[in-house]
Amino acid sequence: MKATSIIISLGAAMLPLLATSCTSAPHTEVDGNSFTRYVDPRIGTGGHGHVFYGANVPFGMVQVGPTSIPQEWDWCSGYHISDSTVIGFPHTHLSGTGIGDLHDVTLMPVNGTVTYARGHEDDPHSGLWSYSDRSRETARPGYYATRLTRHGIDVELTATERVGFHKYTFSDPDSTAVVIDLQNGGGWDRATEAAVKRIGDTLLAGYRYSRGWAGSQRIYFVAEFSQPITSLEMAADGNIAIADSCSGTVVYARANINAAPGNPVYVKVALSPVSTANALLNLKTELPGWDFDQCVAQADGAWNSQLRKIEISTSDADKRKIFYTALYHTMIAPSLFCDVNGDYRGADGMVHNSSLFKAHTTFSCWDTYRAAHPLMSIIHPQLTHDIVGTFLSIYDQQGKLPVWHLMGCETNTMVGNPGICILADAATKGYAPDISRAYDALRQSAMLDERGMGLRKRYGYIPCDKMKESVAYDMEYAIADWSVAQVAKMAGDTAGYAYFDNRSHSYRQLFDPATRFMRGKDSDGKFRTPFNPIASDHRNDDYCEGNAWQYTFLVPHDLPGLVGCFPSHGEFLGKLDSLFTVSSQLEGAVISPDISGMIGQYAHGNEPSHHITYFYTMLGQPWKTADRVRQILDTLYTSQPDGLCGNEDVGAMSAWYVLSALGFYQVEPAGGRYYFGSPLFDGATIKVTGGEFAITVHNNSASNRYIQKVCLNGQPYGKAYLDFADIAAGGSLEITMGNKHTKWY
Repeated sequence: MKATSIIISLGAAMLPLLATSCTSAPHTEVDGNSFTRYVDPRIGTGGHGHVFYGANVPFGMVQVGPTSIPQEWDWCSGYHISDSTVIGFPHTHLSGTGIGDLHDVTLMPVNGTVTYARGHEDDPHSGLWSYSDRSRETARPGYYATRLTRHGIDVELTATERVGFHKYTFSDPDSTAVVIDLQNGGGWDRATEAAVKRIGDTLLAGYRYSRGWAGSQRIYFVAEFSQPITSLEMAADGNIAIADSCSGTVVYARANINAAPGNPVYVKVALSPVSTANALLNLKTELPGWDFDQCVAQADGAWNSQLRKIEISTSDADKRKIFYTALYHTMIAPSLFCDVNGDYRGADGMVHNSSLFKAHTTFSCWDTYRAAHPLMSIIHPQLTHDIVGTFLSIYDQQGKLPVWHLMGCETNTMVGNPGICILADAATKGYAPDISRAYDALRQSAMLDERGMGLRKRYGYIPCDKMKESVAYDMEYAIADWSVAQVAKMAGDTAGYAYFDNRSHSYRQLFDPATRFMRGKDSDGKFRTPFNPIASDHRNDDYCEGNAWQYTFLVPHDLPGLVGCFPSHGEFLGKLDSLFTVSSQLEGAVISPDISGMIGQYAHGNEPSHHITYFYTMLGQPWKTADRVRQILDTLYTSQPDGLCGNEDVGAMSAWYVLSALGFYQVEPAGGRYYFGSPLFDGATIKVTGGEFAITVHNNSASNRYIQKVCLNGQPYGKAYLDFADIAAGGSLEITMGNKHTKWY
């Protein structure tokens, strides 16, 4: 059935919704007790942060905000602080990724005659575009506002989970309209089919199918206006006419309205991955009324309820801002991918329904398995449960766990099997009630002869003459194999445990004892030459977004085995020390832009380095962990727009900050051992499954950054790490700091 018939078949069922009103709350004010006042969404909008800038609620399907004209790498989210152009306000955005997509169902309020294209700055009258008045632009969690200078229109945006709410105030009543743009996906994807149909005086419905990073994306929508549409001009594949419906590849709809100056026009746009009927149901359920200010207040409340899950104690206002903005960034995705009735579009392209979990999408697994999901498992137990359900459904529908899943589509982006780590970590923490089912998904996903695994089985490692990024793939597979082994042990499969544990040591095949680096090895067992440990050829060498320095330490699951590759414990520590002290110079014709945030050859701007500072604690020198962690917290995260030293990567960069600022970090990919570092604040209270986990830090300062003593629940504590179970149960942790290099465990 063609999608156009889906819309037409709704017919009279899609009548204009009855307006209801709620008590108004001024959107310009935020509750004085709200944690949202500490968040600055501008952080990460400059440099290479790539963060989303607009209005949404935690983990919502909708992220409504501006998209600019340029389409270079730093505009992946649609917004960059250096560019004030706007082509419209789409309802879906990515945050912090290194590839762009989405920007579905774009609305652009206009005055006068416009051409149906995005336009360009060389011609101020081309297309739909306008400059955004940055002096009037503002954003906070759940709210965005700006002024479009070309059209003289004030724009305000807010959202529920599945609905974007627009408020447009026109200063010029001449030919006022709202254009629905179904062509432009921010330049990163292309519409393959789209349609719009008028259902009543105030209601439109439609869909957009597209192909981009997500290979087969479907979004359905309804758009309800607060006043009648006087006429509807449709543009489909270059044909323009006054009509009630149109379909094609390049589709625009101009809804003309009689807007009085100063009298706002409101538009509510609800999304669904399943159907326009479900989009309407989402709209009726989540936002039946027209009180914009109340919706802003509710969005603020939704963010506040999540942000207050961690309450820190500090007198440093700047550090507080960085912390809560980081926490905010960890809650933009994974995003909802189901309707209010439980319907969702599966990885098989079919419609499914679940009352047991809420389906989600935007799984940047290679980035987020390291810190974002270990953080989620502490403060978002229900979300972790939903992710486990989503992962198992993806496995059932596509035959393997997700690698990088977007809008129901497997992109297979990045190396290894990172989805395995996420599910295994959740399972070892008790979030998978059916261990046998989880283990089956893990085991089967780890055995597929694809993406280099067949070569790895044959040779015991991935030969560099058979596959690019061979070192990166093999080492990430080893991490995933160790994770499978932990669940095999829980499932009672001793043979499976032995098999995957043995396979998790494949990295040893790539260690060159002569140079003491991980190196590409060919199918004859010879290391690739010539070799330069500071060389980088982006996505075209033996590593992935890194070089030999970073990848030599990518063994978070087996530190004793990595140390054993060196002649002695001391030799390894010397190599680890040198990682932070050698020159930060990089060489190569195409140096990876992801090798950033450099301290020596340690690259904090990319996730494979994030665990390395905690190796010192694991090896009995926790003061060195404290030194490096504090250095990173203090210098590589700031409150400026370029305050992130690399891509945000769907919350991964910020999750490292949140955990490390609290004083610990999960190094191993599964199992829940959070190794101590150096707490940044004087205390914190974390909302957990068992109630509250209260952290008190005594004598903390820039010089007193070394842990001297730890007490858990009033008793002296002698471990280098906290167990997840102890955190989740609730209780108290007391940490005494000082300026002496000590080992308390």
